[in-house]
Amino acid sequence: MAKNKPQQEFVKEITPRDVDFAQWYTDVILKTDMVDYAPVRGCMVIKPYGYGIWELIQQKLDADFKATGHKNVYMPMLLPESLLMKEAEHVEGFAPEVAWVTQGGNEPLTERLAIRPTSETIFCTMYAKWVQSWRDLPMKYNQWCSVMRWEKSTRPFLRTSEFLWQEGHTLHATAEEAQEETLGMLEVYRKFAEEVLAIPVLVGRKSEMEKFAGARATYSMEAMMHDGKALQAGTTHNFGDNFAKAFDITFLSKDGKQEYVQETSWGVSTRLIGALIMVHGDDRGLVLPPKVAPIQAVLLPIAAHKPGVMDKTREIAAQLEAAGLRVYVDDRDTYSAGWKFNEWEMKGVPVRVEVGPRDIENGVVTVCRRDTLEKSQIALENVTDGVAQLLDEVQRGLFEKALAFRDSHIKDVTNMEELGEAVQDGFARAMWCGDDACELEVKNRFNAKTRNMPFDQTPIGDTCVCCGKKATKLIYFGKQY
Repeated sequence: MAKNKPQQEFVKEITPRDVDFAQWYTDVILKTDMVDYAPVRGCMVIKPYGYGIWELIQQKLDADFKATGHKNVYMPMLLPESLLMKEAEHVEGFAPEVAWVTQGGNEPLTERLAIRPTSETIFCTMYAKWVQSWRDLPMKYNQWCSVMRWEKSTRPFLRTSEFLWQEGHTLHATAEEAQEETLGMLEVYRKFAEEVLAIPVLVGRKSEMEKFAGARATYSMEAMMHDGKALQAGTTHNFGDNFAKAFDITFLSKDGKQEYVQETSWGVSTRLIGALIMVHGDDRGLVLPPKVAPIQAVLLPIAAHKPGVMDKTREIAAQLEAAGLRVYVDDRDTYSAGWKFNEWEMKGVPVRVEVGPRDIENGVVTVCRRDTLEKSQIALENVTDGVAQLLDEVQRGLFEKALAFRDSHIKDVTNMEELGEAVQDGFARAMWCGDDACELEVKNRFNAKTRNMPFDQTPIGDTCVCCGKKATKLIYFGKQY
């Protein structure tokens, strides 16, 4: 690309969101160097900039897990077919997506091995060996790994054949403890989504039709993307004793009786990166929340050849780094300042700090926040506190903007015509009778699914949005990724 290519032409490399949202998404992830396509269909190569976001997500969530008493383990990725078949409902749910290993070296295997689509079966197999009495409970383990699901339609970060995630698997002595764990981890996810990713989410229980295969109950957090579609950003599951009975996981209770354990599972994945992009991004590219931005502030020396400019830039960078900020000094002399402005805006860096000879002379630096593109000046003696405060403002501003957008795209509806209109660019909130037939009717007519039932079940009507019969649940509908 030419050194002095005009700003507007540079930005034209990204398709506007409202022209073609899918192409905008593809342009952003490729042109910001987050990801590339792998030689295997449906797989992705996560490049350093994209993986840097995942590392920050992982670090922050891992700390939350450990603070709530969970420990990390690692389970093998290959599962014998006989093991996978132990829990019939679970197997049926994943059967179309399972990838199989049938040969090792030059020899065909006597039993097929599944590449894990999820790890309930191997966790349960090991738990059956490890648990003897109530003293072993609760057993609260988590693993960070990749899984394989042979998806028919894929898009990097959103839905790929192989993806990175964490999966928690816990055992408890009572149903009450398992339910407390299930809802507790949902709250961990909610706080992380809203306070770290700056993404507002709707939390609640999934319908029976939409729950996880093998679960007694599934809960989710649902985020709204810029095109109004839903992204299921995380789930928690209460398995009750379903898997315990299939895998004979029992313990000796305090009363001296053999009882089945109560089990939970919960997980989030690299899909969260897709959510970040589609919630906060704009026509210029990425807009990253400071808490998960690999680079929180980029420093650009202006007229770097002039005396004192580079020294002052590096001095400021050292101050910001000493305060715990993630910074980068762009001292490349092969690109113009304007070209760099565009590149770092496209990559979504929350704050840009410009250091030029005139700024130094005036005792200030010029700063630009990515979310609003507003410029201001900070006195050199207050640069560390000033940049830190600006990052806080960007973090808060992104959440408030996303929340306002989401809330303005949720409509209360009372009939199918209103529901069909609402899900074209957002969510419909409606009363529902709880019948699978009505859920399928909405899916077939509008290609929309139930998202979840909020914990606050204050009714907005008396009759089902679909059949007109007495309603029993308040629920969200929406199209999905």
